[in-house]
Formats: sequence, structure tokens, C-alpha cells
Amino acid sequence: MLLTRVSKSIYCGIIAIIAMTMAAGCGSKQAAQVSPSEVKVMQVIQRDTPVTYEYVGQVKAKNEAQIRAKVSGNIVAKLVEGGATVQEGQPLFQIDRRQYEASLLSAQAQLAQAEAALSNSRLDTQRYQKLADQNAIARQALDTQQSTEQQNAAVVNAYRAKVQLAVDDLSDTLIVAPFNGRIDVNDLSIGSFVTAGSTTLATISSIDPVFVQFSMSETEYLQFAQLGRGTTPAEWGRDLTLLLSDGSQYPVTGQIEQVDRGVAADTGTLTLKAVFANPQKLLLPGMFARVVAQGEVRKGALLVPQRAVQQLLDKTFVTVVGEGDKAETRPVKMGPRVGNLWVVEEGLSPADRVVVEGAAKVQPGMLLKVVMIGPDDLQTPAKQ
Repeated sequence: MLLTRVSKSIYCGIIAIIAMTMAAGCGSKQAAQVSPSEVKVMQVIQRDTPVTYEYVGQVKAKNEAQIRAKVSGNIVAKLVEGGATVQEGQPLFQIDRRQYEASLLSAQAQLAQAEAALSNSRLDTQRYQKLADQNAIARQALDTQQSTEQQNAAVVNAYRAKVQLAVDDLSDTLIVAPFNGRIDVNDLSIGSFVTAGSTTLATISSIDPVFVQFSMSETEYLQFAQLGRGTTPAEWGRDLTLLLSDGSQYPVTGQIEQVDRGVAADTGTLTLKAVFANPQKLLLPGMFARVVAQGEVRKGALLVPQRAVQQLLDKTFVTVVGEGDKAETRPVKMGPRVGNLWVVEEGLSPADRVVVEGAAKVQPGMLLKVVMIGPDDLQTPAKQ
């Protein structure tokens, strides 16, 4: 009986402890709900803003060619190293020329024989002409001799062409650079056999100036065309700047030089090529860069930091400080980016305050502890 009473006492004590623990837990949750969450907030910026447009581009050589030999044979001399910068007309490779020298000598000998036969036939024609004038031979004999002379003259012309072809083949055994540029490192080595017209000895690309190829949408093309700077991209696409992959700005401006004939049906974009001087040989074919074009100036544009904008699927929204310093989620329509800011086209007013840091940890209706910051504080990386 005594044991039963003690067990009941212990049991009641445990129940009491659990109840107190639960009460304390509920109290801490309520306290957490009431405690405001600290966030960094910035007033929406309103100012006249020059808008820029950025496009992903790729550097391409203005001139690029695969070097193929016009004659067949073995490479007996390599006059440049792979990756070398070469000048127009500079010798690159030498193909074995012995067979072409022999072909030239043979053609020259055949031409000499044909010229000798032509010279003899001309003398015979002169003799026949004198005899015909004296009516010593039939007119038909003179006509036959004149025909023979013409045939020999045609043979001479044919052998002269053969000699010229042999001279050209011999000259083509020396491969030279077609323009100023740089050759690739996948060139052939000495001893390689080259087949005329099919074997690629090397690829050469011009390096100054270079093209940067990029594409813009049909809508963007129309926007630029309506800026009043001209009716074609070549007219308004001047003073383009280039941002390299490391974030640095290329020191030379460029301009649009080539525009595709129309908008691509599969992508709905227009392809353009901007030309940039490359005196330091910094830009290489295949590099990626961002082409920046100056657009219109938006009067009284509203801007917010890019890191204040949140995107979920096809929705874009920001967290603003509402009445009573409570969090409020606001859907917005965004325009172009301007540096580390983003133009807001719909959804905000100049009086709104947007959460720049800490939005991920707050919920709509949550009480906020507001810490105001300015545009200069945006240079500080956001805490993850």
C-alpha cells in the first residue's frame, strides 16, 4: 500500500514536470514570434537613369582560313612554329619540289620542240607563198601549208600553258600566309604527306581587329531603332563597350559592322558583329565577353538593388516594409539592369522601402527591426 502511494507521487511529479516544460516551450515560441527580425532596408531610388543593354558575345576572327596546299607531296621544311604570329606572304611550309622541277623542265623542252616546228613551218609557208605568187604550185598546197603553220602555233600555245602550269605548281610548293594573323598549334610536321586541296596544314586567324558576335531580340532591335540615332544597327551601334570574363572592361570601344539579313526564325533573334581594335592582341577567337550598348535615358526611373529582388519560377517579387514595420511581399515587374541596380517598371513607388538583406528569413506579416542603408553600402557583399 505504501509502495503504491509512492509510485503515484512519482507519477504525478513527472506529469507536473512535463507540463511545466511544455508551458515553457510555448512561452519561448510566443516570444520568438513577437521578437522582430533584423533586416537591412533601403529606400527606393528615383532618378533619371541612362539604360544600358548587355549581350553575351563571342570573339571571332575577322578573317579566318584553313590553309590547304594546291599541290601534293611531303612537307620537307616547316618555317614557323604553331601559334606564331605571321605576316601576309610569310613562308610557312615547303613541300618537296623535285617532281615539280622535273615537270617544268619537261614542259619547257616540249615547248622548245613545238616552237622549233612552228618556226620551220613559217619558213615553209613563206616559200610556198612565193611559189604560189609565181603560179609554180597549186593554191591548195599553199593552203595546206598555212593550215600546218596554224596547227603548230596552237601546239606552241598549249605547251606554253603547260609550262605556266608547271611554274605555278612549283611556286605552290612554298605555302605562304594569305594575311596577317596567327596560326594554330595543330599544324602539320615535317614528313607529313599533303594531298592537294584536301589536307589542312594549319588554320590562320586575323587578330587585329576582331569581331564580337552577339544576338538581340526583335523587341530590343525595335527599341534601339526608335532611339532616333538612325534606322539601322550600324548607325546606332557605336561606342560599344566590352566586359571581359574576369569582369574588367576592355579599354577600346567598338561599333557594329555587320548585321544579319533578317531575324532567325528558330530563335527570334538578330545576329550582329561588332568590330574592336585589338592592338595588344588581348582578344582571342573563342573568348566570351559581354557587349554593352547605351540605350535611352529613363526619366524618374525607380531602382532597387539587384540583391533585393527574388525570383520564383516566372514570378518576381521584393519584400517591402509595410505599415507598422511589418514584412510585406510585393510582386513587381522589372526592367533593365543598371550596374548593381535594377529598374522597376511596376509594383513600387518612391515612398517604398525594400529589404536588401535578410528577406529570406522573414515571412509576410512578421515584425521587422529595420536597419536603413544607402547606395554606398551596396558595395559590401551580402551575408549568406
